[in-house]
Amino acid sequence: MNYRELEESLTRLDSIDAVRIVNDGDRIAEVHVIAALEKPAKQVVRDVQSLAMARFGAAIDRRVISVVQISPSDLAPVATARPAVVEVMETPNGTRTTLNVTLRHRDEEHTGSATGPAVSSARLRLIGDAAISAVEEAYDELPPVALDSIAVTQVGSRRVVVAVVVAAGERGAEQMVVGSALSQGDDGEAAVKAVLNALNRKLSRTPD
Repeated sequence: MNYRELEESLTRLDSIDAVRIVNDGDRIAEVHVIAALEKPAKQVVRDVQSLAMARFGAAIDRRVISVVQISPSDLAPVATARPAVVEVMETPNGTRTTLNVTLRHRDEEHTGSATGPAVSSARLRLIGDAAISAVEEAYDELPPVALDSIAVTQVGSRRVVVAVVVAAGERGAEQMVVGSALSQGDDGEAAVKAVLNALNRKLSRTPD
């Protein structure tokens, strides 16, 4: 089966913004969907199953389909009053590397850093962690947040970085927020923008 073609077909469904399929050989092991709030999550799952069966003859177990629903405003670019990306710099040191992310906010620059193994598979996560560190430097009142996951996916012909950030709530509650950014030749900068996009609602509630 052509999983890329299936992903592209699913993104054409109403209310679905992005899809990532993880396969285990010929078996679909995971389907990750980012959808708008227009339809209940159960209906989105049924739509995914119906299209996959009708067009590709693929039966997808509903239990492997995960749906994250966000409103269009959550995918909007960060407002001009929010941090802007100044620089993403990498400093290798043997088998380890340090990623520094510099943001500008209110005419001041704030730099966050993260150090880890010097391997390509860890680069986006280090950039995401450094971006959060820089945001924390800029916003003293930001509640505790951490990068849950970050990855590059293909939406149609577009390369997109998607970041999931978890924020601590009251009494041990967790709030997951999702952000995305188009990669225009630089996955590193797009990773920072995806993190900022995920934090957009948090930043909008924080006094400048």
